[in-house]
Amino acid sequence: MKIACISTAQVPSTRAHSIQVMKVTQALAQNGEEVVLYLPGKEPPAWQELADQYGLIEPFEIITLPTRPGLKRLDFSLAGVKSARRWGAQLVYTRMLWVALFAGLRAMPFVLEMHDLPSGTFGPHIYRRILRMKAPKLVVYITSALKTLADQRFGVAARVGEYLIAPDGVDLERYSDLPKPAAARKKLALEEAMTAGYSGGFYPGRGLELMQQLARAFPQVRFLWIGGNDDQVEWWRARLKEADIHNVQLTGFIPNSQLPLYQAAADILVMPYSRAFGGSGGGDISAVSSPMKLFEYMAAGRCILASDLPVLREVLNDQTAAFFEIENFSDLREKFAELLTDGTRREKLASAAKSAANAYSWKTRMTGIMRVMNNTLNH
Repeated sequence: MKIACISTAQVPSTRAHSIQVMKVTQALAQNGEEVVLYLPGKEPPAWQELADQYGLIEPFEIITLPTRPGLKRLDFSLAGVKSARRWGAQLVYTRMLWVALFAGLRAMPFVLEMHDLPSGTFGPHIYRRILRMKAPKLVVYITSALKTLADQRFGVAARVGEYLIAPDGVDLERYSDLPKPAAARKKLALEEAMTAGYSGGFYPGRGLELMQQLARAFPQVRFLWIGGNDDQVEWWRARLKEADIHNVQLTGFIPNSQLPLYQAAADILVMPYSRAFGGSGGGDISAVSSPMKLFEYMAAGRCILASDLPVLREVLNDQTAAFFEIENFSDLREKFAELLTDGTRREKLASAAKSAANAYSWKTRMTGIMRVMNNTLNH
């Protein structure tokens, strides 16, 4: 099938939105679809640059379209749909409400991925209109919580057969032959010691303050913080130095292609989310998020220690992760100490999480989405 993926994501970029769009497009191509990714800009980046940054192995075509500042990508959304139609696209795939609307108005089948509640002046109205459209469509919600909130807030629900719950995913092949923690640390020239890792954005609510407290409480443990931009990393280095904490190593941004080895260097991978946390685009996504690092942690085959957020329980359970009470450092410290001294439990949780990760590959995700969409098109 000829599929036009249309996105306003900045590419290349370190943002989760950008990474997710590239992974989705690659998975469609890996599954045998004929895919073109439409992006705003003047000229597409070099493929090798993208492959290195995003960990891509399956090439696909990228077409860039100009956009005017001040139009909030409306011109790009319309141009993307028009270009897709000229190309002969049989399906439009997007995370953008405007793109889905323009495709539907032209009776073009579309898949709309929802990663947050519609917002702004027009978002809720466009969302309602999209759900009521006659055009063949599929609305993909990344969590059950997101669909429930959308149904409650906007007074309209996607019809049966026109929606699917599909969390984010992971490239399982890149996690298939990871070394043991000590061997990974040796490859990366890291100090040999029990290591706790965090990977992801350094945005508010991600729990780095708790990680700082944890590092102070366990000076015998090495803490590996993977991610953050240059300014964030420098800010945290200064803060840790001022607090006289010397067992934290900040790597800065690590290309997605190299990320598995860094995650493998940890004995415990921590997700210390707060009750409210933001994404790369801002806003509170704590109730509806499907963090990509969750599936990376699982695929890495390491013990996971996570905040007990309901949305994480859609994927994890007590057999695949250890949980601590949200924003409760005393409970975090207690659960962390238990894991440090119980290698058997760490291995059991890690093994169960890695096994569960098999259901969350990007290719499996996109196969499921296309199966439902094809059913819609054939009826």
